[in-house]
Amino acid sequence: MKKEGISIPAASKKPHPLTIHGHTRTDNYYWINERESPEVLDYLNSENNYLSKVMAPVKPFEDRLFEEMKGRIKEADQSVPYKDGQYYYYSRFIQGGEYPVYCRKKGSLEGAEEILLDGNKLAEGQSYFNIGGFEISDNEQIMAFGIDTISRRNYTLRFKDLKTGKLLDDVIELTEGGNYAWGADNKTIFYVTRDQQTLLGDKVYRHILGTDVKRDELVYEEKDNQYYMGIYRTKSKKYISIYSGQNGVATEFFLLEASNPSGKFESFLPRKKGHEYFIDHYQDKFYVRTNLDNAVNFKLMEVKEGKTADLTAWKEVIPHRPEVLLEGIEVFKNHMVVQERKEGLINLKIINQSTKNEYFLDFGEPAYDAYIGTNPEFDTQTLRFGYNSMTTPSSTFDYNMDTKSKVLMKEQEILGGFDKNNYKTERIFVTARDGAKVPVSIVYHKDTKIDGTAPLLQYAYGSYGASMDASFSSNRLSLLNRGFVYALCHIRGGQEMGRNWYDDGKMFKKKNTFNDFADCSKFLISHHFAHKEKLFAMGGSAGGLLMGAVINQAPELYKGVVAAVPFVDVVTTMLDETIPLTTGEFEEWGNPKNKDSYDYMLSYSPYDNVEAKSYPNMLVTTGLHDSQVQYWEPAKWVLKLREMKKDNNLLLMHTNMTAGHGGASGRFSQLREIAMEYVFLLDLAGIKQ
Repeated sequence: MKKEGISIPAASKKPHPLTIHGHTRTDNYYWINERESPEVLDYLNSENNYLSKVMAPVKPFEDRLFEEMKGRIKEADQSVPYKDGQYYYYSRFIQGGEYPVYCRKKGSLEGAEEILLDGNKLAEGQSYFNIGGFEISDNEQIMAFGIDTISRRNYTLRFKDLKTGKLLDDVIELTEGGNYAWGADNKTIFYVTRDQQTLLGDKVYRHILGTDVKRDELVYEEKDNQYYMGIYRTKSKKYISIYSGQNGVATEFFLLEASNPSGKFESFLPRKKGHEYFIDHYQDKFYVRTNLDNAVNFKLMEVKEGKTADLTAWKEVIPHRPEVLLEGIEVFKNHMVVQERKEGLINLKIINQSTKNEYFLDFGEPAYDAYIGTNPEFDTQTLRFGYNSMTTPSSTFDYNMDTKSKVLMKEQEILGGFDKNNYKTERIFVTARDGAKVPVSIVYHKDTKIDGTAPLLQYAYGSYGASMDASFSSNRLSLLNRGFVYALCHIRGGQEMGRNWYDDGKMFKKKNTFNDFADCSKFLISHHFAHKEKLFAMGGSAGGLLMGAVINQAPELYKGVVAAVPFVDVVTTMLDETIPLTTGEFEEWGNPKNKDSYDYMLSYSPYDNVEAKSYPNMLVTTGLHDSQVQYWEPAKWVLKLREMKKDNNLLLMHTNMTAGHGGASGRFSQLREIAMEYVFLLDLAGIKQ
């Protein structure tokens, strides 16, 4: 990559004062938030053109990387079918197809295939396309599904008559994708609409097929714009459930019997600040995962129908354990499966509902990702679960909970001669500056020497309690096969080590997240996992905030950084409640209208803390239609970095002009963006092919 002789993009400085708490900040690039402005679009396009020119020398390598990653994908592929009602449901990809084709077969897998939705045909003529979930009516004849063609996560709800194959006339705009629930009468459906300012779901409507959508009845409205909400049908099929809650604050569920779709939703237990609970229906009772009585890692209770609001009627099933996070359960007629997390690793525990005998599944690797799969059937002895690790491709198992026999239904096929035995994985703990023990999952090719000579890519997220598990990536092989080490750091702000791990990385403890990452970087260098001049970092969204914070804190550690859709203008965004998702995140970052939160957030906000000093080589990505981190945050950040930095390192930005937070929507077009990021890293590491 060469930038000599190529004019660097520039944009006008238009000072914009922002005053609160008697303190004024001047934002010279505030005007970049005018999405439709020709001046803004010209600037974004100039950045894309600059990136193309700078990266032109490595474009042939980038194209080879794309073909290499694409070549590992089995293009004509199919998911493992799952049974729901009379049908087996699955999705498949056709040769060259960007999008899945959703299908089903009646009675057995030998039955005739029925194509429900062909994503490739539906996506024709669209620069972006996504199907946001589907729900089948009880009589298995009507399919409700959502489609987004903008990437703002506003889904248009449509209905398909599966007997005739025709779309019904009912069309409902601006819904929350996947948040649809059928009544048992096969004609009533409940859906969630989104507030177009906050882009949060805020209303639940009842629609009867064939009636005017404008006359749909509002059945629930969430008045607190800090709460996220959704709707679903319980696995038992008995109830339709509305969920409303805020992580770390409170939750509330509202129930309606599906056999009475014209009825009124009733609260399971009224919300109370500090109480989070989650429910599963079983026979004549509910299981409740709750943090009542300071059960920070949650405990499991049960309560009879009709007595849910009486806490004295709740009985303990699994007590709270300070060392184990209770993540969720799956209920069957004869068994319960509990998903727990201990010392950063997921465990699946099987409990016999009659005998109460219990045991754990054994996964046999030091770092891995396991999860309860799709299990719509209630009366079955078979548990569908998923497993993968940094060396084992995504695998789907059917497990007989009585006989303890396990059948591998499918392991993701990696083309191109992949052999898992060519790779090694490790799990280590790094002691952070305050004594916290941070787990790190590491993978590398067996021929790569761990002697301080290898380039290393360090990745983390560290927000919202989202746990980053040690999962497989076929794309990552393009780095590992060229001598890169990959390190996934399970830093605070996630929930890998329990609920306290999350609480210690949010609000007024947010800087622990950044310190953990930097301390892991120093450890990886000092313990010879990484060459001291070939350490690279990557993070996206809130992980992009992490990238911005660590390069302000310790820019000298990193040769290069990829910041994807980075949330970097923390204070200004969180002061503007017209920006989507702002109000729903006050409990994550703080509300800067409060001076103590303002001062703390301002002390780490990447945009506000850019200084006149040297920064690493950087590639920043964004999407013009991003609904979660608005494009102007990374754009302003890049402009301020260009203005302030004292180095001659690369600073590149790529804006996907047709996509949003998740980037390109097709399975192959996504690889184009990954290839661009990888060639940026490889070239800086001195690897040219």
